[in-house]
Amino acid sequence: MINYDARLQEIMAQEAGKRVLLHSCCAPCSSYCLETLARAFSVTVFYYNPNLDSEEEYLHRKREQLRFLAETGLADALDCDYSHEDFEGVARGFENEREGGARCARCFRLRLNATARAAKEHGYDFFATTLTVSPLKNAALINEIGFEVAKEEGIAYLPADFKKRGGYQRSIELSREHGLYRQNYCGCVYSKRESR
Repeated sequence: MINYDARLQEIMAQEAGKRVLLHSCCAPCSSYCLETLARAFSVTVFYYNPNLDSEEEYLHRKREQLRFLAETGLADALDCDYSHEDFEGVARGFENEREGGARCARCFRLRLNATARAAKEHGYDFFATTLTVSPLKNAALINEIGFEVAKEEGIAYLPADFKKRGGYQRSIELSREHGLYRQNYCGCVYSKRESR
């Protein structure tokens, strides 16, 4: 089994100063990831989340993300519009999958593909994601998809398992410190249904 946290630490030491485009699902999840990555890299947050169940939820999370960045100065932002049809396309036929199953893998790939393309287009050295900070997400699967997307798109992927080193707990502390909106479901209509 690959230790993605150790791999991240090695890359941070070897590649300090490089530019990273970090896909972020929300401000709480990005908080610890940014605190960690900003020690070595110039980071820009890429807020692309077509999986969110409504535009209202999307905008709420986006406002919190931008507020957190403004308060901390840890990163710049590269924004996207809400494009729920992108998620509907990859979720079609997988609506009854369990949380964490094939539908989620397709959603991870969708968001990592968009991040990789934007990173390549804007001249970043790496692309990465905050998704591995959640104890409910499969970090090995997310990293595997990240490496596949990197090969397809021709840009380096920055592997991580941000829940390690107390990352998830630190994200909770940072959320409290900054009064961040912390939702109780990943964002899609299916995870919302399961959380109820």
